[in-house]
Amino acid sequence: MRPSSLLLVAILLAAAPLGAAVKCGPLFGDHMVLQRERPVPVWGEAAPGEAVTVEFASQTKAATADAAGRWRLTLDALATSATGRVLTVRGTNTLTFSDVLVGEVWFCSGQSNMEKQLGPRKGQKPTDNYELETAAANYPLLRLYQVPHAAQKATAPKVFQWLPCTPENLSVSEFSAAGYFFGVQVLQTLGVPVGLIHSSFGGTLIDAWMPAEAFTGPLAGLEKRKYFAWVKGVQPTELYQSMVTPYAPYALRGFLWYQGEANLMEADVALYGAKQTALIASWRKAWGLPDAPFYGVLLAPMDYSKWDKFPVDAGGLPAFWEQQEKALSAPHTDYIVTTDLVSNYHEIHPTNKRDVGLRLAALALNETYGRTDLPAHGPTFAEAQAAEGTLKLTFTHADGLRTRDGLAPSGFTVAGADQVFHPATARIEAGKVVLTSPDVVQPIAVRFAWHENPPVNLINAAALPAAPFRTDDWPLAYVRPVETKKSN
Repeated sequence: MRPSSLLLVAILLAAAPLGAAVKCGPLFGDHMVLQRERPVPVWGEAAPGEAVTVEFASQTKAATADAAGRWRLTLDALATSATGRVLTVRGTNTLTFSDVLVGEVWFCSGQSNMEKQLGPRKGQKPTDNYELETAAANYPLLRLYQVPHAAQKATAPKVFQWLPCTPENLSVSEFSAAGYFFGVQVLQTLGVPVGLIHSSFGGTLIDAWMPAEAFTGPLAGLEKRKYFAWVKGVQPTELYQSMVTPYAPYALRGFLWYQGEANLMEADVALYGAKQTALIASWRKAWGLPDAPFYGVLLAPMDYSKWDKFPVDAGGLPAFWEQQEKALSAPHTDYIVTTDLVSNYHEIHPTNKRDVGLRLAALALNETYGRTDLPAHGPTFAEAQAAEGTLKLTFTHADGLRTRDGLAPSGFTVAGADQVFHPATARIEAGKVVLTSPDVVQPIAVRFAWHENPPVNLINAAALPAAPFRTDDWPLAYVRPVETKKSN
């Protein structure tokens, strides 16, 4: 043979063992949690035509890699198991993953308020009581999988692997505080293993988390728009490709989502609900779970209108809440309210992440796991009746309707046919809220918490706050001009 032919043969022989080595998707590893009571896809790469078998919990399943070297099989639904077992993958080589549990798995995503870890973070105040909370974080049946982005890799070594929850692992991985508190509450209430996959990126728009095919109808063409960004990889569709699709279709129960600040800062309000709806549909499709629960967080109050660079007035945030509420009113979706969890309205990263996680957990426990004995909602507007110069409001989830401070309910405004809103006087009567205003003889519309920093105190017996709402459908004006500095 000619030297060039011999060299080619040598290269092919050297590469053959590497190319033939069976691999699994990134989420398969030691200490992982597999979703219980659902079929469990297992997938990866191997040499084209290579036979692959997977063994776990007395099951053996087989697959053959296709021409591109991809293989996939599905384990039958698994029973809950808090005992670590071994999952084995065999091809020309053998992979063994130890200490594998079976329980509940959730995917946590969004921007910086979901990303914010329990301990200190550069440029942010640490979460409340982080030292005591971290010291107590010994939960061996809670497993954490941190997906980093480029800015995290240098400071977060324990990433791309399942970690049993310990103070050290929670701290070093920089895991989501809201996600952590959610996981602890679900673990302690259900008594089953919990796995959390955290994939967030601060300062990013929802557009980056959506696939190209989601930009249809009123969203058509927006996937080609370029936004200002400090880093690469966060333009429309890019985070969907890098931080979402690699983890589908790993079996899970549902999704947690805390995002929107970046869109609001761009005055991207009118289309946010459509984008949120499209994102939910695309993620469910990617996982093959059309009814997977999807729970979101209404953005926390902040004085956006007082920042010169944000083109929204004080009505921008409530208009955004309305879009979030619309998108999260579809089947198997819901949201939590955070109007009472902020002490500094000039801080975009509120430090109380414990209650965010607990309220998300309450939604999951109540709606997904059927624990209807555990309240999950604050008072939610149902109906308004006008009579003799008053508006009488009925709420659902209104058992024990009261105010947090014992004063009259605050945060209500009413308007008549002139569509001009005035502050209303509110009182609670027989489980309803009655509104009057000396400035509105015949009120026909009401708005509640319609301000970026709403002074609200209405709660129910579970001390959960009332959700923002309006009864009118009048056009909203919330964009204000912003002066841009001319470059020299």
